[in-house]
Amino acid sequence: MNDQLENHPVEKLLRMDRMPHIWCSGCGLGINVTTFAKAIEKSQIPQDKFAVVSGIGCTGRVAGYIKLDSFHTTHGRAIPFATGIALANRDLKVVVFSGDGDLFAIGGNHLIHAARRNINMTVICVNNFIYGMTGGQNAPTTPLTAYSTTAPYGNYEEPFNLCYLAASSGASYVARWTTLHVRRLIETISEALLWRGFSFVEIITPCATVYAKKNMGGTGLDLLERFHARSVIAHGVDPKECNIGYDDPLKVGVFVRRERLSYYDRLKQVYQHVQHADAKKRKKCTEANDERMED
Repeated sequence: MNDQLENHPVEKLLRMDRMPHIWCSGCGLGINVTTFAKAIEKSQIPQDKFAVVSGIGCTGRVAGYIKLDSFHTTHGRAIPFATGIALANRDLKVVVFSGDGDLFAIGGNHLIHAARRNINMTVICVNNFIYGMTGGQNAPTTPLTAYSTTAPYGNYEEPFNLCYLAASSGASYVARWTTLHVRRLIETISEALLWRGFSFVEIITPCATVYAKKNMGGTGLDLLERFHARSVIAHGVDPKECNIGYDDPLKVGVFVRRERLSYYDRLKQVYQHVQHADAKKRKKCTEANDERMED
């Protein structure tokens, strides 16, 4: 009984020697890590069959706290590392766990091509609408009119719709929830982990230190409650209709589930075709040689 009280339910999936973590009070990343750990348990994929890859930024620290084989890579390069791992060891479940700046700014080119190829990996993107670790600069996801240190009069650049970008690039599974949708996140991440091909999950997460302070005020929980209150569950809706405004309704749910051949499946088809062609060629050469021998 004492053991049950003293140990956290997901402690076996955490590197406890690295605790306490560096994330700010009110940040949603701790909840996101818990939902990820619960999703791993729900998926029933063995712990030694995972490889977690992250880049730079607040979310990039996740790989260091998860007790799985993990790679903390350079800024924006998590997906190329993950692609190499996925192709080198097809028995692994490769997960990229990083932030909106890392994945869609410097790393945007890699994401669209991994989705296009339908690489067998799951990308979990924590979207806090801002660069949190480096001082609160404008990000590719900062909503119009929102404030940042590099947009003191309000953002005037149209932000990316991450789910639409992932889906239009070819992702076969696309979903979005807020950090307060804990049960739905566990279910969705678990399904994404078991999906064949490129799966993408966006988590709308509060940045209490810079985004909340410059925009809606209050604590990280206050900000997250606002996100949650604006949420409208819209399963199956066209991701094109899922833009995120400063204070508009926020569409969440599982938007895309589609069967596509993964990159490796297509590669295997090509290999089998080449093998078949080579076998026919060898048979033809053998028959020709036999005819010459008879002559």
